[in-house]
Amino acid sequence: MTDVLRAENISKRYGGVSALKNVNFAVRPGEVHGLMGENGAGKSTLIKILAGATKPDAGRILLNDQPASIHNPLDSQRLGIGIIYQELDLFPNLTVGENIVIRNLDFPERSIVNFRRIDSFCRPFLEQVGFAGSTRAITSSLPIGQLQLTALARALSMNARVILMDEPTSSLADDGAARLLELVRKLRATGISIVYVSHKMDEVFSVCDRATVLRDGETIAVAEIQSTTSDTLIRMMVGRDLEKRERSASSLTNKVLLSVRGLNTKKLREISFELHEGEVLGVAGLVGAGRSELGAALFGLDRLETGEIRIKGRKAELRSPAAAIAQGIGLLPEDRKLQGLMMQMSVLENSSLSVIGRMQSFGFINRQQERKAVEPIYQQLRLKSSLPSSSVSALSGGNQQKALLARWLMIDPDILFLDDPARGIDVGAKQDIYRIIATLAAAKKGLILVSSELPELLTCCDRILVLSEGRLAGNFTALEASQEAIMAAAISTQRSGTG
Repeated sequence: MTDVLRAENISKRYGGVSALKNVNFAVRPGEVHGLMGENGAGKSTLIKILAGATKPDAGRILLNDQPASIHNPLDSQRLGIGIIYQELDLFPNLTVGENIVIRNLDFPERSIVNFRRIDSFCRPFLEQVGFAGSTRAITSSLPIGQLQLTALARALSMNARVILMDEPTSSLADDGAARLLELVRKLRATGISIVYVSHKMDEVFSVCDRATVLRDGETIAVAEIQSTTSDTLIRMMVGRDLEKRERSASSLTNKVLLSVRGLNTKKLREISFELHEGEVLGVAGLVGAGRSELGAALFGLDRLETGEIRIKGRKAELRSPAAAIAQGIGLLPEDRKLQGLMMQMSVLENSSLSVIGRMQSFGFINRQQERKAVEPIYQQLRLKSSLPSSSVSALSGGNQQKALLARWLMIDPDILFLDDPARGIDVGAKQDIYRIIATLAAAKKGLILVSSELPELLTCCDRILVLSEGRLAGNFTALEASQEAIMAAAISTQRSGTG
């Protein structure tokens, strides 16, 4: 069978680092082909080359056995290649419709913007991905899950025959992910080829026909999904057997660290729960249920309309992040790049940013003291960086997340809100994050863990709250919780439960 897309001997270097070394990759017509590997393995670099966003140093690309000249994203679009990036490339101050039609070769631009024409063009593709909002909504006003759907609709609108999907479900809850996987199957049935980059083994085995594994910028193997196992793929990805973390003994005590009663914000309604010392409290819910908004309220980012928050029995006034930090609350945000990291600053500067005052003398930072303070935390997190002084933007997604988590480990809050901390990172980095969560709980910290992956919550948490449309819809202990029970609560219209 002729490959619809083939990359031969692709190499790419950034300075002294080889991102890709003679990589070979091929996709058949009507195939869903998984592209797998740890963060930093070269997956994103390869798909950026295929999409025309990055030029290779060596190698060639063929479409239907014919050499293809791809110098920029428009060349890629003309050749029928579409892409959905993990870090979405949408214009925040434009509407959903404008983001879909801008530089879209299937929507000829005119001197006067006709919103009805844009609406008519975009609506079928938005409906196809399950986006029910307005095409005239400004994208900066949308939650990350709806932004992901907008990017998907844009790729479909460009009549692509090969669609590159880089972690497409990383921002979606289980229902949204299920809809996306069903859409992938439908696209495959029409003859469209999908390059599916994901760290989620269940998704790979659910929709992929084959998978190519990259490690350290090299092609390790191409596997037929039906004749392989997740353990085999993981071993190929990391080059070793990975320790599987089963749920450890709980560190939960009876001491209440955080008490929330009748919390109301613009999004949340009558939220009440308690967080105990040593507890990992999970938060589940569909996209838009209010999970991130709960963290924003506790961290002083969203104004409280009514309700009471007590920390260690004392009433807390959390009017700003500074006030929240001063009272022992930390927040690891959902979007590490937009809400957490300073991308042009170094790895070291990002990690020490919030405690830099401790390391100053007469206005000068003691860099030796700074490095000495951060080094044991980096070792604990197994953060991989060539130099702490290098830009954090040069790190893989998993190591960027670790650099941000290092900041909070240096602050050492009693209560830490983790908003989808393992989203879009590889299996090895996920295990490191889970290990740190367990370590913090054992140190009598209280952790609130938001996750779009129910197995993650079931593995890590002592108790799981379920939010639905801004209200508490379920409260399950570890023994009571199941994926079925959590999903039933998440989609229910009945509101019940307090913590």
